[in-house]
Amino acid sequence: MKLKKEQTQPDNSRRDFLQVGSMAALGVALPSHQTFAFSAGARKVRVGIVGGRFGCSFQFHEHPNCRVEAVSDLRSERRDNLMKTYQCSKSYGSLEELVKDKDIDAVAVFTEGPNHLKHVLECLKHGKHVLCAVPAIWGSIAEAEMLYEAVNKSGLIYMMAETSYYQQSTISARNFYNEGKFGTIFYSESEYQHDGLEELYFENGKRTWRHGVAPMHYPTHSTAHLIGVTGERLTQVSCHGWGDDDPILKDNVYNNPFWNESALFKTNRGNSMRINVWWKGAHMGCERSQWIGDKMSFYTPNPIGSDSILINSTNKLGKDDAGFVRTAAKKEKYHQPNWWETDLLPEPLRHNSGHHGSHTFITHEFVDACLNERRPTVDIHEALAYTVPGVIAHQSALKGGISLEIPQFD
Repeated sequence: MKLKKEQTQPDNSRRDFLQVGSMAALGVALPSHQTFAFSAGARKVRVGIVGGRFGCSFQFHEHPNCRVEAVSDLRSERRDNLMKTYQCSKSYGSLEELVKDKDIDAVAVFTEGPNHLKHVLECLKHGKHVLCAVPAIWGSIAEAEMLYEAVNKSGLIYMMAETSYYQQSTISARNFYNEGKFGTIFYSESEYQHDGLEELYFENGKRTWRHGVAPMHYPTHSTAHLIGVTGERLTQVSCHGWGDDDPILKDNVYNNPFWNESALFKTNRGNSMRINVWWKGAHMGCERSQWIGDKMSFYTPNPIGSDSILINSTNKLGKDDAGFVRTAAKKEKYHQPNWWETDLLPEPLRHNSGHHGSHTFITHEFVDACLNERRPTVDIHEALAYTVPGVIAHQSALKGGISLEIPQFD
């Protein structure tokens, strides 16, 4: 039975909806009609999967309420890999063919970044719910406006597959935030350091879509660390970039001169967030964050060796190395739970997966949203809130770090 289209919800319901999604993701008790609905006997969402590289790393075939109906990739060897991974016998040579299949309810799009908008629009045009890899759009506010309008007009479910929203540490941070343990998070930091990506800039001697991509056009792994915890919006940014004389930075289709970009954002609550997206340098690589509050702070592991740490404020006084009085905060090691081992997921999905255990959560959230015809956690509003700030940050870097306002899509 084909799923009905989701009824478009008014904007004033979005916060309530996201609160329900966040509470469910934290294991907070919810009314029965708002909890995840999965059982071996329930109807199944019929999914098509497009993109035979990253697309092979999810668990749709393990979900009790999902069936992989068909797969697609332009390359036959990748189609074969998708069919093997998802135990699916039906394949198509292109997304444009797959979306015409009337037996498919929803499509998971894992194609090249610059094609995300085009492919999502094609899916929506054929009445399919969509899960799309990051980023939502590719470096253009006009694209953001086009996607926002198309999703809202369609009444269909759109979700962006942002991994940082479901990293185990981010789930913990949401838990702390909802319990009020942070007090006010007045500052946060996120770092996405990934040296060596230039290995993906060429294939068989030809440039790929990644060749010379601007770091801040790929911001979502970082922005999700704050927005996905507090719901804040990034409203203003000043960003600086660094590059060298590498030929890749002198000649690319994006006219991007930077390997690394560092941005300081202001939020709609007057708080600050610093983001580093670095493709090159003497660093060990990481996807990590830290949330600094007036009552408690949470630091995720650093690649140079520190563990997950909680810092709690106290009334106890101490002295600094110059003899001046200061409060003595309490430091403790935080033992990070494996949330994927809990009943937040259907039993077959309770195993570790890619990007800090996030893939099974993304799989389940999308399937459950389709099954219950509800907005997913990272819906169109959240997806653009994660993506658009990076577009504006890159514009700031190109203009020498001037402060720019960030358009909102709420």
